[in-house]
Amino acid sequence: MKFILYSISLLVISCAFQVDTDSTPVSGLKDNGVHVPKREVCLVPLSGNFKTGADQIVKVVELLRDKKVGLVGNPSSQINGVHLVDTLVSHGIALQRIFCPEHGFRGEGAAGDHIKDSKDEKTGLPISSLYGKNKKPALELLKGLDVLVFDIQDVGARFYTYISTLHYIMEAAAEAGIEVHLLDRPNPNAHVIDGPILNPDFNSFIGMHAIPVCHGMTIGEYALMINGEGWLEKGLTCDLKIISCKEYTHSTRYFLPVKPSPNLPNYK
Repeated sequence: MKFILYSISLLVISCAFQVDTDSTPVSGLKDNGVHVPKREVCLVPLSGNFKTGADQIVKVVELLRDKKVGLVGNPSSQINGVHLVDTLVSHGIALQRIFCPEHGFRGEGAAGDHIKDSKDEKTGLPISSLYGKNKKPALELLKGLDVLVFDIQDVGARFYTYISTLHYIMEAAAEAGIEVHLLDRPNPNAHVIDGPILNPDFNSFIGMHAIPVCHGMTIGEYALMINGEGWLEKGLTCDLKIISCKEYTHSTRYFLPVKPSPNLPNYK
């Protein structure tokens, strides 16, 4: 019920904008034979003051100062072309370990390829794979950490496995008693809520939750939903802090600055 109300509110907000710019057709939800007709959603251009969570680096550094940090990231974890790992190291943040999702830390893995543990050549930091033998970080890898930083570009599709990695990161952090700081990024499909809701009988890593194919949320909003819906094991709640995007709404047109996976080079 919470998701249905949330979905309706997003559609209402998206359709409320009347601006002179490009519009994108959005097909409606289909469920039990009910069909919402197509509508036009007006998308507004990015504001000159727009910032992702990671772009707000002063705030990020203040939160992480004097803490031992693990980072969950991939090639999309960038600030103006510089990787977040390099930026945090340059600010003296005590990075201890990198965790990488499907496709690897540098994005070299094809869809479905198992990713091996490795080492970042530039910083010497150990890289632990979350898309191989283990999709959830072992508690021993979290020992000594104060916080996990999550910064990955999502695209708003249920089968995109980065949200499944987020689920397991939040669950492991809750079990270990450490914080998760999520640096939010726009959803390029935030104006789209569409497709059938997943039958829980078919839950898997490419679809863990009962949501539509296109869910319309940023990854930060999705993290809030994971907590709010009680989806973590044993009723756990993650100690979650989100640095939200500035000057961004669900009607903001957003083009991917970096391809988030090998087979998704751009918005189209």
